[in-house]
Amino acid sequence: MNQEQKYEEAFAQLQDIVRKMENDEYSIDEIAVQLKEAQRLIKFCKDRLTRTETEIQKIQAERA
Repeated sequence: MNQEQKYEEAFAQLQDIVRKMENDEYSIDEIAVQLKEAQRLIKFCKDRLTRTETEIQKIQAERA
């Protein structure tokens, strides 16, 4: 995984994979590869959101 990847970029890639799957744009050979990539992107996005939420909670706690 690219350490410098941005959440917005990962989410856009995920949306592209979903769109192509919905439109049957992948061959049978590509589906498993793209599904694994989608799983990686989902994990990346969830981790990034969780980390951001934790940082926001820490900032709010410091202000209280």
